Amino acid sequence: MPFVLFALVVAWAAMLLFGGLDLDRALLGLFHGGHPSSELVLGARVVTALGSAEFLIPLSLAAAALLVARRRIKSAAVLILATAGGRLLVELQKAQTARIRPAEQPQLVEVHNLSFPSGHAANATIVFLALAFLLTSTYPRRALAVWAAVWLSILVGVSRLVLGVHWPSDVIAGWAFGLLWTLLLLGLTGHDLGDGGPRAARDARLSPPP
Repeated sequence: MPFVLFALVVAWAAMLLFGGLDLDRALLGLFHGGHPSSELVLGARVVTALGSAEFLIPLSLAAAALLVARRRIKSAAVLILATAGGRLLVELQKAQTARIRPAEQPQLVEVHNLSFPSGHAANATIVFLALAFLLTSTYPRRALAVWAAVWLSILVGVSRLVLGVHWPSDVIAGWAFGLLWTLLLLGLTGHDLGDGGPRAARDARLSPPP
């Protein structure tokens, strides 16, 4: 785990230091959706909404209520902290880095704040992964939930490139920060980060009772 967290920090820092250069520009041109009424752009607008505050905050609150109903108060609190704390940290990063959004390609949705890191990519990663770990515990449900969370987060991030509102480095940094924050918070609060598979079941059987 420490190596994974360190690698995510390095990835975030690399995207900050080397973002906005020729490779970033080339990749943005490759992913940009083109005409605003194209099917690709229309689909990206639907997908990008999955990373918006209007979607993720109610989703987190509903999931937290479900956890409370299951008498898992600690997990509900961790989910709210992950969601709210992650959003706050993303906004602080934007304010400190002050990276301007790309203007090389038309921006196909309206945006008002700064660019680094991608809030949609970061917040989607945080919420979807936290839900995957907190709402499931057994294999194969947890494994499927984690894979779904990863792919949804990837699609949300890529949609920001299709819509021309982020550099690729912004999106990668958003994924890196979102994963870092989620793993760190869940680990520090004692939540199991395994896939719930046969090995986890065996370890649970072998562990001494509390």
